[in-house]
Amino acid sequence: MAELLVEIHVPLTPNDVPEGEYPFPWIDAVMEFLFELDGSKGEMYDDGEELGSEYLFFVHGAPEAHLIALAREVATLPGVPAGAYATVTDTEADMGGGRRVELGS
Repeated sequence: MAELLVEIHVPLTPNDVPEGEYPFPWIDAVMEFLFELDGSKGEMYDDGEELGSEYLFFVHGAPEAHLIALAREVATLPGVPAGAYATVTDTEADMGGGRRVELGS
């Protein structure tokens, strides 16, 4: 049975890091933030994944309003590039689809 899923889309914009260092340290920071959730606002559905020029994080397990609020928190974490948005979909849909929600990052 399909379950509500929110995808958090973040542009793969490199941070200002010294040459030779990982240009997307915010990915690990977001993964750690989502991994440490207690479940009351939602929880990480699966590992993040690159899709085109974006990196996607997946959250579920809470009402839509809570998951959107969680996506807004992710968009404001230190180092996360501007331009993040969410899509509201379900666990059986193709990745990258769904209704778009601007996060105002």
